Amino acid sequence: MGLAGLSTSEAFTCSGVKNAAQHSVTKRTSLKSATGMPEEGNFQDDQQPLKKQKDLPKFSQSIPFFARPKELKLELAGDVGFDPLGLAKNRDLLFEYREAEIKHSRLAMLAALGWPMSELYDVKIANMLERAPMLDAADRVPSLFNGGMDRVNPVWWGFCLGLTAAIDMYGASRARTVENYIPGDLGFDPLGYYPAENDEDGRMKMQLAEIKHGRLAMIAVTAFSVQEFVSGVGIVDETPLFFTPIKVLEEVLEEVIVDVVSASAALEGVIEGVVSSS
Repeated sequence: MGLAGLSTSEAFTCSGVKNAAQHSVTKRTSLKSATGMPEEGNFQDDQQPLKKQKDLPKFSQSIPFFARPKELKLELAGDVGFDPLGLAKNRDLLFEYREAEIKHSRLAMLAALGWPMSELYDVKIANMLERAPMLDAADRVPSLFNGGMDRVNPVWWGFCLGLTAAIDMYGASRARTVENYIPGDLGFDPLGYYPAENDEDGRMKMQLAEIKHGRLAMIAVTAFSVQEFVSGVGIVDETPLFFTPIKVLEEVLEEVIVDVVSASAALEGVIEGVVSSS
């Protein structure tokens, strides 16, 4: 049920990407015009110059025999010079695509958690609340491939859309007003994990960790969807070792114990037969 809402909200969230990025780009452009700052600057701090072109690698780090796209200047976390289709034709588009990637990454991480959690606990929670489970007969969650989206309460769809719109509007507001805004900066850090402003390396490491986890999550959610569509079985049922390792270990140990007991009984029978015959 949670995944179905996330899938729809993901598509809705992207509608505000261009507006948010454009507001931020406009702000940076106006500041440059007023202060005389150079056109090329860092998204995190426009007053810090980028590496000189001669110091940048000539080839992509992701595909070493491809030339590095000119707009990918290693200034963003996770930038390994991968843009084979040449989508980031200028810095404004690069900014917009990074904003979209961050949003998709965060939704994918939530979905990658929500998908198996739904298959593990949906039936139990539904039985507790005396409601019909959202999973189908094969323990698969509702999705575009699996079907069952009509079983999701419209109120839930409305809640997801409303929450998404509110977060997107808040992000667009920050893009317009926050100085040195970076894509995806919502100012949300309740546990205080994000390093202080003077720790640039620490901040870059946190941004790199987020974008790597997000990219992996996007691949994982796509794989979940395709796997269930092709196999016709829920991912938890098909690969329980990844999602219920303790239960799988218990079953393996039970089988080992049964085999050991059977072998011991057979050995005792052989010994008794030898002794009695002698």
